[in-house]
Amino acid sequence: MARTTVAAQLAKLRKDREILEKREKALLAKTNDKVLGQIVALAKDAGITAADIVKALGAAKPAKTKSPRAAKKGALAGKKVAAKYRNPANPEQTWTGRGVSPAWVQALKTAGSLDTALIAAPVAAQA
Repeated sequence: MARTTVAAQLAKLRKDREILEKREKALLAKTNDKVLGQIVALAKDAGITAADIVKALGAAKPAKTKSPRAAKKGALAGKKVAAKYRNPANPEQTWTGRGVSPAWVQALKTAGSLDTALIAAPVAAQA
Protein backbone atom coordinates (compact mmCIF):
# COMPACT_ATOMS: atom_id res chain seq x y z
CA MET A 1 0.00 0.00 0.00
CA ALA A 2 2.84 2.39 0.78
CA ARG A 3 4.25 1.57 -2.62
CA THR A 4 1.19 2.85 -4.47
CA THR A 5 1.05 6.08 -2.51
CA VAL A 6 4.69 6.83 -3.34
CA ALA A 7 4.04 6.10 -7.03
CA ALA A 8 0.92 8.28 -6.97
CA GLN A 9 2.82 11.12 -5.30
CA LEU A 10 5.59 10.89 -7.89
CA ALA A 11 3.06 10.98 -10.71
CA LYS A 12 1.37 14.04 -9.20
CA LEU A 13 4.72 15.80 -8.74
CA ARG A 14 5.70 15.09 -12.35
CA LYS A 15 2.36 16.45 -13.56
CA ASP A 16 2.79 19.57 -11.41
CA ARG A 17 6.31 20.04 -12.79
CA GLU A 18 4.98 19.88 -16.37
CA ILE A 19 2.33 22.47 -15.54
CA LEU A 20 4.95 24.76 -13.99
CA GLU A 21 7.25 24.37 -17.00
CA LYS A 22 4.39 25.36 -19.32
CA ARG A 23 3.68 28.45 -17.18
CA GLU A 24 7.36 29.34 -17.20
CA LYS A 25 7.53 29.11 -21.01
CA ALA A 26 4.39 31.26 -21.32
CA LEU A 27 5.82 33.94 -19.02
CA LEU A 28 9.13 33.92 -20.86
CA ALA A 29 7.36 34.24 -24.20
CA LYS A 30 5.34 37.20 -22.87
CA THR A 31 8.52 38.89 -21.59
CA ASN A 32 10.32 38.19 -24.84
CA ASP A 33 7.45 39.71 -26.79
CA LYS A 34 7.75 42.92 -24.75
CA VAL A 35 11.50 43.09 -25.26
CA LEU A 36 11.19 42.39 -28.97
CA GLY A 37 8.58 45.12 -29.23
CA GLN A 38 10.99 47.57 -27.61
CA ILE A 39 13.80 46.48 -29.93
CA VAL A 40 11.60 46.92 -32.99
CA ALA A 41 10.52 50.37 -31.83
CA LEU A 42 14.13 51.43 -31.24
CA ALA A 43 15.20 50.02 -34.61
CA LYS A 44 12.41 51.91 -36.41
CA ASP A 45 13.33 55.15 -34.63
CA ALA A 46 16.98 54.71 -35.60
CA GLY A 47 16.19 53.65 -39.15
CA ILE A 48 17.78 50.22 -38.74
CA THR A 49 16.50 47.43 -40.95
CA ALA A 50 16.08 43.78 -40.08
CA ALA A 51 18.95 42.99 -42.43
CA ASP A 52 21.19 45.31 -40.40
CA ILE A 53 20.24 43.50 -37.21
CA VAL A 54 20.82 40.08 -38.74
CA LYS A 55 24.18 41.24 -40.05
CA ALA A 56 25.15 42.59 -36.63
CA LEU A 57 24.11 39.36 -34.90
CA GLY A 58 26.06 37.27 -37.40
CA ALA A 59 29.19 39.36 -37.10
CA ALA A 60 30.56 37.91 -33.91
CA LYS A 61 33.67 39.59 -32.64
CA PRO A 62 36.72 37.58 -33.64
CA ALA A 63 38.94 36.26 -30.91
CA LYS A 64 41.78 38.57 -30.06
CA THR A 65 44.99 37.46 -31.66
CA LYS A 66 48.38 38.98 -31.45
CA SER A 67 49.34 40.79 -34.58
CA PRO A 68 52.53 39.61 -36.26
CA ARG A 69 54.01 43.01 -35.62
CA ALA A 70 53.39 42.72 -31.88
CA ALA A 71 55.02 39.29 -31.79
CA LYS A 72 58.30 40.66 -33.15
CA LYS A 73 60.64 42.23 -30.66
CA GLY A 74 63.47 44.55 -31.38
CA ALA A 75 67.05 43.35 -31.48
CA LEU A 76 67.81 45.16 -28.22
CA ALA A 77 64.67 44.09 -26.38
CA GLY A 78 65.57 42.88 -22.91
CA LYS A 79 69.26 43.72 -23.29
CA LYS A 80 71.21 46.13 -21.13
CA VAL A 81 72.10 49.44 -22.72
CA ALA A 82 74.93 51.71 -21.71
CA ALA A 83 74.04 54.90 -19.87
CA LYS A 84 73.70 57.96 -22.07
CA TYR A 85 73.28 60.69 -19.44
CA ARG A 86 74.94 61.30 -16.06
CA ASN A 87 73.55 63.59 -13.37
CA PRO A 88 75.99 66.51 -12.98
CA ALA A 89 74.99 66.96 -9.32
CA ASN A 90 75.35 63.25 -8.46
CA PRO A 91 77.60 61.25 -10.84
CA GLU A 92 76.25 57.97 -9.47
CA GLN A 93 72.87 58.64 -11.12
CA THR A 94 72.69 57.74 -14.79
CA TRP A 95 69.97 57.30 -17.40
CA THR A 96 70.01 55.31 -20.62
CA GLY A 97 67.64 57.63 -22.44
CA ARG A 98 64.93 54.98 -22.43
CA GLY A 99 61.75 54.76 -20.45
CA VAL A 100 60.54 57.32 -17.95
CA SER A 101 63.07 60.05 -17.38
CA PRO A 102 64.16 60.70 -13.79
CA ALA A 103 63.43 64.00 -12.04
CA TRP A 104 66.95 65.32 -12.57
CA VAL A 105 66.60 64.72 -16.33
CA GLN A 106 63.25 66.51 -16.35
CA ALA A 107 64.85 69.46 -14.55
CA LEU A 108 67.67 69.60 -17.12
CA LYS A 109 65.17 69.36 -19.98
CA THR A 110 63.14 72.30 -18.67
CA ALA A 111 66.34 74.31 -18.19
CA GLY A 112 67.34 73.42 -21.75
CA SER A 113 70.69 71.99 -20.68
CA LEU A 114 70.22 68.24 -21.08
CA ASP A 115 73.16 68.13 -23.49
CA THR A 116 75.50 69.02 -20.62
CA ALA A 117 74.68 65.67 -19.00
CA LEU A 118 75.64 63.58 -22.04
CA ILE A 119 78.27 60.97 -21.35
CA ALA A 120 81.09 61.15 -23.86
CA ALA A 121 81.34 58.05 -26.05
CA PRO A 122 84.48 56.02 -25.30
CA VAL A 123 87.17 56.41 -27.90
CA ALA A 124 87.78 53.20 -29.83
CA ALA A 125 91.22 51.70 -29.27
CA GLN A 126 93.45 52.06 -32.27
CA ALA A 127 95.49 49.07 -33.40
